[in-house]
Amino acid sequence: MSKKKVAEDKIPAPVELVKQVTESQFMKEFREFINRGNVVELAIGVAVGGAFTTIVKSLVDDIIMPITSLLAGGADFSSLAIDVPNVFGADTTAHIAYGNFLQNVVNFLIIAFVVFIIVRFLNQMNTNAKKAEDEAKKKCAEEKVKK
Repeated sequence: MSKKKVAEDKIPAPVELVKQVTESQFMKEFREFINRGNVVELAIGVAVGGAFTTIVKSLVDDIIMPITSLLAGGADFSSLAIDVPNVFGADTTAHIAYGNFLQNVVNFLIIAFVVFIIVRFLNQMNTNAKKAEDEAKKKCAEEKVKK
């Protein structure tokens, strides 16, 4: 038997190889992981977060920053930058766009504030629902005692 024939015998057919991979313990664990609710919820959260980021960016770029620029004497924050010359003698400069950084900080603060408001609202709703549930249980217990 030639060496080539032996090598061909050891290599599984593509269908068998796919079957081995898809039926492996690793893939079974991966399927279980993907099918958990938390992963799906996380994926949805990331998608909604991306869309929300676009809205907040528009709010900051198109509404808040122009108003802030007017209050700051007409400065355009997005164009604020410092050019630092190369100290090693080359004819280049480093362009530090700190205006973009300031705008991103404002974006972050707005997103954090909105998330805070949403979480605070949800916590308040949960607290109110728990109080109402506790009061209902208390009334039921009082009615049972009266009977």
